[in-house]
Amino acid sequence: MKFKILITGAAGFIGSNLCEYFVGKGHDVLGLDNLATGHMSNIEPLQEKDNFSFLKGDIRDLDTCHKAVSGRDYVLHQAALGSVPRSIKDPVTSNDVNVGGFLNMLVACKDAGVKKMVYAASSSTYGDSKSMPKVEEVIGKPLSPYAITKYVNELYADVFYKTYGLNTIGLRYFNVFGRKQDPNGAYAAVIPLFTKQLMNKQSPTINGDGTYSRDFTYIDNVIQANEKAMLADHPEAVNTVFNVAYGDRTDLNMLIDLLKQSLSKHDKTILDVDTIYGPLRAGDVPHSLASIDKAKRLLGYQPQFNLKAGLDEAVEWYWSNL
Repeated sequence: MKFKILITGAAGFIGSNLCEYFVGKGHDVLGLDNLATGHMSNIEPLQEKDNFSFLKGDIRDLDTCHKAVSGRDYVLHQAALGSVPRSIKDPVTSNDVNVGGFLNMLVACKDAGVKKMVYAASSSTYGDSKSMPKVEEVIGKPLSPYAITKYVNELYADVFYKTYGLNTIGLRYFNVFGRKQDPNGAYAAVIPLFTKQLMNKQSPTINGDGTYSRDFTYIDNVIQANEKAMLADHPEAVNTVFNVAYGDRTDLNMLIDLLKQSLSKHDKTILDVDTIYGPLRAGDVPHSLASIDKAKRLLGYQPQFNLKAGLDEAVEWYWSNL
């Protein structure tokens, strides 16, 4: 069955991969992006497809949201200003986009009567919670403005379900990585940043001693979770949130070792690049590990890529595209 799908943040890392996947499956996909952090090059190959269209616009404008949502069956909402450090430097803009823009999307989805809005939530919502692994029902206090915005999204989604009957599912992403993730700029994520530095024989800088750990999640696992959430019809699967992760954690020292191994297939001298250690970063959570039992049970989520398999694929993409 073919659907009409709106994907916001369509020119960004996750959004562009979702566009590519759903266009490939024959769905009618409309991409929305203001191109503040996304790149048209990410969706360039889709422009010639009959079942893809693009609208340049900002989710902070309600009229734009109404226009984008009109006639759509499902909305996959990825548009946001990511990055904890960015939100610490400029909390006002992060709030405007992540909270104000999110509310606009909820209103537009409600008014248009879409079947479901699946939205990008965040593992940052767990904040200072010490419990491991992270289970959806146990969170702590947020440690950054970004984390607050993503938690507010969940609260708003819950209210819109209970008040207006809008079906929503939030996906708490854990450190997503993979093809098309931008290695440039002040707020680049660690995997594309480290990959680019190692390829250039530059020493990557770890914040801290490298023992902080993350549940790194390859993009194809995230695509699977979005599709399963979009189509989920289990009554317990609506108006709730799910961890989207692999369910394993790796510290940053091991991450760099694995990256070097993958890159050394192309250039063995990369194995000799040293690592630099710097000060800890404000707002960083020491350890992150997800329980994915709920997503497995209610969505049928089964991640196919562990960290090493994902890194091998990502490195091949970066080697060909950087």
